[in-house]
Amino acid sequence: MNLKPKTTHLDGRLPSKILLVIKLAAVLVFAFFNQASAHIYSQVVTLHEKKASVQKILKSIEKQTGYHFLYDKQDVAQASQIDIEAVAQPLETVLDRCFQDQQLTYKIFETTIVVKKKEEVKTVQAVTIQGTVSDVKGPLPGVTVRLKGTDVATVTDAAGKYRLSAPNNNGTLVFSFVGYNTQEIALNNRTLINVVLSESPKALSEVVVVGYGTQRRVDLTGSVGSVSARQLQERPQTNLEQELAGKIPGVNVSSNSGEPGGDTKIRIRGYSSINTNTDPLYVVDGIVWTSGGNAINPNDIATIDVLKDASSTAIYGTRGANGVILITTKRGSKNRPSTVSYDSYVSVSHMAKELPVLNAQQFLAVEDQSYANIKKYDPVGWAAGKYVNDDPKVIRTALIGKLFDANLNPLYDVDWQKATTRTAYSQNHNLSFTGGSENINYGLFLNYADDEGIILNSYLKRYNARLTLDNTIKPWLKVGATLNYNSQQQRLGSYGTGGNNIPRMLIEMIPIVPITYPDGTYGKRTDYPNMEGGDNPVAQAREIQQLAQLRLFSGNGYANINILKGLEFRSVIGVTTAANYYPSSQTGLVGGPTASQTYSSASINENNNTFWQWQNYFTYSNTFNKIHSLNVVVGTERQNYQQLSFGTSTRNLSDNFYQFYNLGAGSIPGLPASNYTAWQMQSFYGRVNYGYRDKYLLTVTGRTDGSSRFGTNVKYGFFPSAALAWRVSQEDFLKDNKTISDFKLRLSYGLTGNSEIGQYRSLANINTTNYVFGGQQSIGTTQTSIGNPDLQWEKTAEYDLGASFIIATGDNFYPAGVASEYDPSWQSSFENVYNQHPLYDDWYVVLGNHDYKTNPDAQVAYSRLSARWHMPARYYSMVKNIKG
Repeated sequence: MNLKPKTTHLDGRLPSKILLVIKLAAVLVFAFFNQASAHIYSQVVTLHEKKASVQKILKSIEKQTGYHFLYDKQDVAQASQIDIEAVAQPLETVLDRCFQDQQLTYKIFETTIVVKKKEEVKTVQAVTIQGTVSDVKGPLPGVTVRLKGTDVATVTDAAGKYRLSAPNNNGTLVFSFVGYNTQEIALNNRTLINVVLSESPKALSEVVVVGYGTQRRVDLTGSVGSVSARQLQERPQTNLEQELAGKIPGVNVSSNSGEPGGDTKIRIRGYSSINTNTDPLYVVDGIVWTSGGNAINPNDIATIDVLKDASSTAIYGTRGANGVILITTKRGSKNRPSTVSYDSYVSVSHMAKELPVLNAQQFLAVEDQSYANIKKYDPVGWAAGKYVNDDPKVIRTALIGKLFDANLNPLYDVDWQKATTRTAYSQNHNLSFTGGSENINYGLFLNYADDEGIILNSYLKRYNARLTLDNTIKPWLKVGATLNYNSQQQRLGSYGTGGNNIPRMLIEMIPIVPITYPDGTYGKRTDYPNMEGGDNPVAQAREIQQLAQLRLFSGNGYANINILKGLEFRSVIGVTTAANYYPSSQTGLVGGPTASQTYSSASINENNNTFWQWQNYFTYSNTFNKIHSLNVVVGTERQNYQQLSFGTSTRNLSDNFYQFYNLGAGSIPGLPASNYTAWQMQSFYGRVNYGYRDKYLLTVTGRTDGSSRFGTNVKYGFFPSAALAWRVSQEDFLKDNKTISDFKLRLSYGLTGNSEIGQYRSLANINTTNYVFGGQQSIGTTQTSIGNPDLQWEKTAEYDLGASFIIATGDNFYPAGVASEYDPSWQSSFENVYNQHPLYDDWYVVLGNHDYKTNPDAQVAYSRLSARWHMPARYYSMVKNIKG
């Protein structure tokens, strides 16, 4: 039986696509049963045709090869005629030639060839939509621009500009940004859309970060200051401390050096400690940060919240006495397309204003006048040798050719402030990759900063990388992690601990001495007789090298478990390791910290520290009958810190070339030193927030801390706080007032502690000392302090009375309203831990913090001195003089 089917033509009475599917199915079944014999068909074709129809060509191929064709008769009938000459050519080659200029294509299924029309490729011309997003203050960077109902989205750049491709220009763009009202704009065949977003006071103050959670700002009973994302972007800075300067009432930021990465002090409501560390506590994404603000990339920060009063800081117990700075960093967002963002800036800085000093002629004139005054007003003292007896002209004559010409005019007139400072250029580059789906979001943030100092050769270079990941595994389980790496190197611009340092010599160096003499040696103050010693500041900047290098790695992970409705458990663990490396060297061409040091020296000091913490806490939040709101936090935390330090030094290097890279080149090695310290802390804490009808608010907080730093009898301390708030604006008599909104009165009391006293003050300490034995110097040990098992916490009690409100206006100058805060407080520190000094009380008032062009902000301080000293009676000391 011959099973080979004939070529089949469709007459079009049934829909062609349905018939095609039926026939194709039949042919495929047939091909399945004939697989075994498929290889016998011929694979080469010979054709000699002129203006032949496609149907004729297909029949000829069927006869030669044994293949059969399946096609729609109408499709083939519409094809052009074919001219072809082919001798023993492969089947596919012949088919390609036949269909080359046709609207037909083919596909081979075993022994069946299906011929069909080519699919029409519809080209959609994308439309580019662009524009600028701004507010009343200027361009807005970071605004999300999304084509409504699609995944097409982008963000505005540093200039507030955006660009995206849309299928057409008939859709709707959605503009959204934290703190601003979301706005939708229909394209209506437009390709240029500029938008001005309006601030939303409710959105700006909706949620703030507090200890171990977040709260609506309207529910706060404590004093919390915030810096929004918008404020952080207004004035780019290279460090966190500069970001805070002038932005939050009661937060004072000051720099001791002005150099890049220099020591910056932050004080929240003045000094809350008598004689211990007064730096605030840094908390980054819920994890205590021990490496200071310089190790944080400001561009990574999303918001900053500062806890200022005891009611808000008591949840941090002993580590919150100086205030708490809570930093929330940027992360990826859910349901956002992958986005690459780059921004950079370059800044120029210089010495703002030189201090007025004497030039060379003025200096000599003042000296002459001084001698004249002495002779006139104290001739007896002058004659008795009470003063320098050499006449200035005699001194200058001896220095002709070195500092003076033959007419005793100065050869040099140096402006040391100009000579030692420069115009400094700084650059900062940030690159980020963010995105997310329904369950996962991610972010990679990279930063490079190169910050020159205005003092010669001073600089700070920093590299930072941060990776974030959040994953909602189940509706009840969410996990996440953050990895951060920071590498920075700083060359200091001020040296010395005595009078021989750059900042002092900038002012005190005499102008008649040169930077260098013709022979290359540096000028010194002592080159002019009877002057105090000291190196010129240019020489110090060139010949003294002091570096500070940091390598920091930190990582943390969390898990959130929703146990029941309103009840959540959170566990967070974080680890930070930091290696601080301090190499320094100086040539013999300049002095050291004192002018008498004229030898070369080098040293290397290093400390490595590891800090880890583990938090576990439950949060319960619920509202009952729309009347009572309750939020409860209960948890425990453990912290551990370890540090190993070591260093060594040498003097009289055989060549200045070695600097600190070869300490063996020094002929006088110093004694190596090392030190190990560690401390631990165990804590239990709780907080209850209660609200009645969103009008009357109560917060009660308590924390118990146990620290290894304190005596065995007082390891643990309890630190409570309580606060009340009345939202007057929710009362009926003020609820409908359109001028004043969110008017609140606050009253709070809190007790916080300070544990920053050093690791081993409660223990008896021994240390090494030198003594002479047998005519030789030997090293031994001696007790340097007695133990005190009753050494306890320094505590700070604070009473706070505050008022806050928002004044809404229709004036364009105040588009979002004016927020004001009146917040006096009284602090008292007592139970000092180791030194008897006057205690500090503080009366603090914020007269205004207004969100408009002028920012009146005043502080009134009242201090009262009192002391309270605690020392158990059984401790005493006795000094006995032994005669003979």
